[in-house]
Amino acid sequence: MAILQMHTLPDSILRQKAKKITAIDSSIQKLIDDMIDTMRANSGVGLAAPQIGISLRLAVIEIPESGKVITLVNPEIVKRQGERILEEACLSVPGYYGEIKRAEAVTVKARDRNGKNFRLKGRNLLAQALEHETDHLDGILYIDHIDNPEKLYKVSE
Repeated sequence: MAILQMHTLPDSILRQKAKKITAIDSSIQKLIDDMIDTMRANSGVGLAAPQIGISLRLAVIEIPESGKVITLVNPEIVKRQGERILEEACLSVPGYYGEIKRAEAVTVKARDRNGKNFRLKGRNLLAQALEHETDHLDGILYIDHIDNPEKLYKVSE
């Protein structure tokens, strides 16, 4: 397993729609493991393949309290419920955070690392992570959801 290089703005891969994964082979399994290592090494809650320069519809999420990694192959949000305003940051937009609107709850359909179809409903931080990582796969960054430039803040050391 390896820690991979993070891609940050203005890298164009972050703005591309990622390609669907057609087969979950050993190279995808290794990529999943490397993505988990990379996410943890960068203290992230989630990581999408485009953030490490790979244009595939693959993301991993690990909510700190859960101790469980969720692997999402070809994820698709099928339902959003409610709305809330929250602060969000991104490993690919270092040094900043912003105030944006996200759903209170989302339902995603995807395949797991073994190719099994599943649906997952998330609330709170999980809902936020599911939306954030799925956005990455469509070339969307959290800063695209900021409706007022004054709601993008520089992180102070």
